[in-house]
Amino acid sequence: MEFLNKIIKAQLHFFIWILFLGSMPAFAVLNIEITGAGEHQIPISIVPFAGDENFVQSISNIVSADLARSGLFKLVDPNRGSPHEIKDVLYTAWFGVDALTIGSLEILPNGRIAAKFHLLDPVRQTQIIEQTVTGKSSEIRAIAHRIADIIFEKLTGDAGVFNTQIAYVNRQKGKYQLVIADSDGYDEKIVYSSDALIMSPAWSPDGSHLAFAAFDHDHAVIYVQSMLTNQRAVVANFTESNSAPAWSPNGRQLAFVLTNDGSSHLYLVRPDGSELQQMTFEDEIDTEPNFSPDGQNIIFVSDRSGKPQIYKVSIDGGNVERLTFEGSSNYSPHYSPDGKSFIFSSWMDGKFYVVSEDIQSKQFQVLTEGEWDENPSFAPNGKMILFASEKNRHGILATVSIDGKVKQKIFSQAGDILDPSWGPLIKQ
Repeated sequence: MEFLNKIIKAQLHFFIWILFLGSMPAFAVLNIEITGAGEHQIPISIVPFAGDENFVQSISNIVSADLARSGLFKLVDPNRGSPHEIKDVLYTAWFGVDALTIGSLEILPNGRIAAKFHLLDPVRQTQIIEQTVTGKSSEIRAIAHRIADIIFEKLTGDAGVFNTQIAYVNRQKGKYQLVIADSDGYDEKIVYSSDALIMSPAWSPDGSHLAFAAFDHDHAVIYVQSMLTNQRAVVANFTESNSAPAWSPNGRQLAFVLTNDGSSHLYLVRPDGSELQQMTFEDEIDTEPNFSPDGQNIIFVSDRSGKPQIYKVSIDGGNVERLTFEGSSNYSPHYSPDGKSFIFSSWMDGKFYVVSEDIQSKQFQVLTEGEWDENPSFAPNGKMILFASEKNRHGILATVSIDGKVKQKIFSQAGDILDPSWGPLIKQ
């Protein structure tokens, strides 16, 4: 406990972690709970693909679940027929459906799976798109996520993020695991395991590396691990504590926190550990840095006003600007992908809430009902926010739309899920 108390004093970020700790039993089936809906939902029907029954996981069901999770689509039961080709579609049977998806699955001679699908407009009786997505037999979920992304983008104009990954820490019975998974929480893969605390996973802009902090020694050390080779390198191992890594948009630098003699300051460093540069110098606790999308500024948490609030500093140095004035204490800021706003976790009336603030207007919007809602992270299209929450005193994954209307909770029966980070869009 003395060691944890030292961590809390040295790093404000740890306070939230300590409040969150608990225990659950090992990885198991997920339960996903969705509440709310977008203001204008698109009625869509996904007809089960021909050949879907030959696979353990149904591509049609995964596509439907993806679209439902966004809150922007109203899934219409495809009980009006089962066409798989355009010639078999009786458009008049799909009255009230704005978009119809039909398709078929084929196992190619090389063993790969080809999913051919048509996205149709029953109102205009036209085809919106025809496309074939291929993948290995072990990539059923990835194939389905790519199809859902294509449908989402065609019908909304925004990039889909179903075929992205998330990273988070799982704590179970005093053990810690750094995990990556699909954006819906499925297909978990353990990246790193330790008996000591793991925290602050951060994706590189191209998704090829994860930076994170781990207490493998008597203090926190920052690592960067390749997702391709699983090779892991030490980036910062200075005396006392190194924590809260954050990538620059071009992937050439990491901002992090170096704690020494009771004070925490922001530093910049190359991913190979070279060219260390100090960013803040005051005798306070500065922590949890996050780069602006243009790479010119860093927002961070500081107690220089007496309580934790969000501040901004240029990467070239200069004056520090306070950004938040509402909320008793504010933590874990992240810029939106367009740089026009930022999100953070705010402590108000005995609860943590996910909150957004517009940079120009200073408008402060509470997005969640408030539990232990912390460490928010934007989806790469800026439309959803991933964060850690609590249900029945257990850490879970949760998402909320940027307008606060659509909420999703992902329950695992395997330990507390903490410190999530949404990965970038990966070009196919």
